[in-house]
Amino acid sequence: MSRWKRIALTLSLLVPLLPLLGGCGDEEEAAGAGVTVEVWVHAGQESERRTLEAQVARFNAQHKGKLRVDLTFIPEGSYNDQVQAAAVAGELPDLLEFDGPFLYAYVWQGRLRTLDDLLPQPLIDDLLPSILEQGRYHGRLWAVGTYDSGLGLYADRRRLEQAGARIPSLQRPWSRKEFDALLKRLAEQDPDGQVFDIKLNYAGEWYTYAFSPLLQSAGGDLIDRQTQRAVGTLDGPASVSALQTVQQWIKVGLVDPNIDDAAFTGGRVALALGGHWNYPRYHEALGDSLLLLPLPDFGNGPRSGQGSWCWAVTADSDLPHEAAEFLRFLLQPDEVLAMSEANGAVPASRRAIARSPRYREGGALRLFVEQLQGGYSVPRPRTPAYPVITAEFQQAVDRIRAGGSVQAALTAAAKAIDREIADNHGYPLVGRAREEAER
Repeated sequence: MSRWKRIALTLSLLVPLLPLLGGCGDEEEAAGAGVTVEVWVHAGQESERRTLEAQVARFNAQHKGKLRVDLTFIPEGSYNDQVQAAAVAGELPDLLEFDGPFLYAYVWQGRLRTLDDLLPQPLIDDLLPSILEQGRYHGRLWAVGTYDSGLGLYADRRRLEQAGARIPSLQRPWSRKEFDALLKRLAEQDPDGQVFDIKLNYAGEWYTYAFSPLLQSAGGDLIDRQTQRAVGTLDGPASVSALQTVQQWIKVGLVDPNIDDAAFTGGRVALALGGHWNYPRYHEALGDSLLLLPLPDFGNGPRSGQGSWCWAVTADSDLPHEAAEFLRFLLQPDEVLAMSEANGAVPASRRAIARSPRYREGGALRLFVEQLQGGYSVPRPRTPAYPVITAEFQQAVDRIRAGGSVQAALTAAAKAIDREIADNHGYPLVGRAREEAER
């Protein structure tokens, strides 16, 4: 077992979760193979794990022992904690996967190396703008993903037709007033009046990913992106108004609690807020009656969430070019499509999208691409304070869905976020992080 795997295994014992550590090709290493690139990834769904293992096998076979990847899976629930512990110990691998919003904290801590001189410009130019938007910080490119995410409204066409609803588009979305009126019309035709699934059973990061676009559509946000302050923005009139609307949907009984995760597939609701991962089940249940629509316009155009897991070369790696070679391999259209097929996510590159039955022009999920390419999606705040931002917002949404004051909940969250940023002096890049950004 390699040194990196021993470290990962030790770290996994620090958390009360089932270790899912595994590797690829220990036999070759023992036999004295060539250069080995150590790679850590999260142990996601089984289809993703199988696909990544196959990709590593293909890469290793191409390089015939001269360069090989050694892959370690780490439990997703404890992934960030284990990576942080390894970073403190100075024992990170060469190539690291992590959830996009954590990027900025890793950069600030000086844990990553920039990719600008490691990836060829044609490859960078082929990536979706949302991938680059998530991966850039302080003017440099630090991370890229092989896929992005999609958020929208799934709808039952037959129920909308019965309610006399107009089918919206990105160019002509439902307004907030029009959407509220539609929910009421649908409720009049529904036995229990619950016609909308907003995935209240998901909780956690879902709150930030799914509901912050409504704030942004209304003219608010989680923080002011220029001043890096939350007070006056997160608890400003626009943000408060957006979440008061959501709270009202819940209060008057328009929202299905979705405890069994079957509100939409079981036909209890006509509309469901959801992501790309919902499509297979939804299409199986509704067939040609399934529609994918943009979120309603709360005043400043429809908005959507974006961002997912991404890859970065660590600052301590002695093999940055070799690590980047594997990353370039993963970004080839065939490999991007293989992972997209495994997890259903939006392919990260335009060349791959053009070959994807679901995401190319006319594909069932083309809306997700149009949102990511057209500036309708908004990255979660690019700041090392993001873990605090999302935690505080999640607590606020919990209070709001329980009937608490929207203004009070958002003000408490905004103040806590601003304290965090002030305590860290706005998170300036210093030391190794600054040197890397200026390199």
